[in-house]
Amino acid sequence: MNDNFLMACHECDLLHRIDGLPEGGTSVCSRCGAILVSHKRDSLDRSLALTLTGLILFVMANAYPILEIKSGSLYQSTTIIGSVEVLFAGGTWEIGLLVFFTAFFFPLLDLISRLCILIPLKMNKSPWKLSFIVSFMQSINPWGMTDVFMLGVLVSVVKLVKMMKVIPGISLFAFVMLIFVLAGIASAFDPHLAWEKEEKE
Repeated sequence: MNDNFLMACHECDLLHRIDGLPEGGTSVCSRCGAILVSHKRDSLDRSLALTLTGLILFVMANAYPILEIKSGSLYQSTTIIGSVEVLFAGGTWEIGLLVFFTAFFFPLLDLISRLCILIPLKMNKSPWKLSFIVSFMQSINPWGMTDVFMLGVLVSVVKLVKMMKVIPGISLFAFVMLIFVLAGIASAFDPHLAWEKEEKE
């Protein structure tokens, strides 16, 4: 990787020239020892593969029932969007909006935003509106609380299982896997790849 650019240390503001940092290499500040750049191995390919996997899991998590409930002759199943509709119909639209945005809308936007960065990089092109997309991702990241939503579902399951038979749906398993994949994407992605491509063009 032919890196040749200037970077200020995030800790002490000392300016450094990053020159010829290899894949998997790390550059540290000569004054305070803070990490300046750390190029992750196969970051682009791993991030793209995980993002595509995340989209597949996202579709599965929203296309199939998340829970199936049986009690005698009563049978009920619902999807994530179906649960939002139930919350709106029951008058708790505030909770319905919270579920919609944290479990559906923001995670979807995060995955699409990452594709808008990763696909051009894979094609050796600079991502369109990179600064805007990165800022947008940072602004919505705190709201994509899929893990909190899953915790709420598990608490509900524990309470319901005492009163009736609860069968986890395909969506529930897909959603659990999606949480781990999203964490993997955040760990694998190297944002310096995008910024370096932007600077070269």
